[in-house]
Amino acid sequence: MTEVAAGRVRVRAPRTGRPQVMLWLAVPAAVFMVAFFVYPLVYGVGLTFHGPFAAYRAFFADGYASGSIRITLALSLPTALISVAAAVPLAYRMRGPFRGRRTLIALVMVPLTLGAVFVADGMIDFLGPNGWFNRVLRAMRLTDRPVLLIHSFTGVLLSMLISVFPLAFLLVLGYFAGIDRGLEQAAAVSGAGPWQRFRLILLPLLLPGLTVAFALSFVMAFAVFPSAVLVGDPAGSTRVISIVAYAAYSRADYSAASAVAVVMGLVEFAVLGLVFLIKSRL
Repeated sequence: MTEVAAGRVRVRAPRTGRPQVMLWLAVPAAVFMVAFFVYPLVYGVGLTFHGPFAAYRAFFADGYASGSIRITLALSLPTALISVAAAVPLAYRMRGPFRGRRTLIALVMVPLTLGAVFVADGMIDFLGPNGWFNRVLRAMRLTDRPVLLIHSFTGVLLSMLISVFPLAFLLVLGYFAGIDRGLEQAAAVSGAGPWQRFRLILLPLLLPGLTVAFALSFVMAFAVFPSAVLVGDPAGSTRVISIVAYAAYSRADYSAASAVAVVMGLVEFAVLGLVFLIKSRL
């Protein structure tokens, strides 16, 4: 539509109603989120206030249950840190084209596709008392008794590293790919060495990506459950907080189970908030 007024020409776009159509298309997704996420979340949080706060008081009064927070953090924080730290040099080397790059990336991604249960089962077969690892050690006469790397804290940590590292590597590799290599070349021409180029150019640009990779790796590791049961000691050194929540659900104590779930969420939010606060200060 064209209008002429006071020697000026104004072109007015016709109204198509497209924003209204897009808004209606979002309604099914909104209904799904409310029905299957918002309502169960609100309902579960509401269960924890019966008493009031009796479920929270019981959880923190029980040292055996509340101690699971410390155990879970002792597993998830090192897992996220080691995964991201190990992913950086590998992703740095693999961001350039070289022969076998796709094959190597595919091999790194394999544990992510198998799942925690399959990885734990493989660890039992390989690292168990009669597994291949101990057979080789005995054949080489390096030990007379099996080396126990499963059904312990170490076994769960290894299992989580195998499962979480591919995710951290994939994220870091993607962030490396988004950095212009011309910046490094310009710094090299200016006389900067490899360490200076990484510390002064790559690391500042990579820091937001490393923070996100750590956050996602931590959240994935914090929810550990199959590994803690299959290759850990669920009644002792690997009694993580998810096992406490499952124990409450199994005895139909939904108020206590919901309280444990809320505590899990609050601890995760606290750790992630601290991580992003440190990143902003850097």
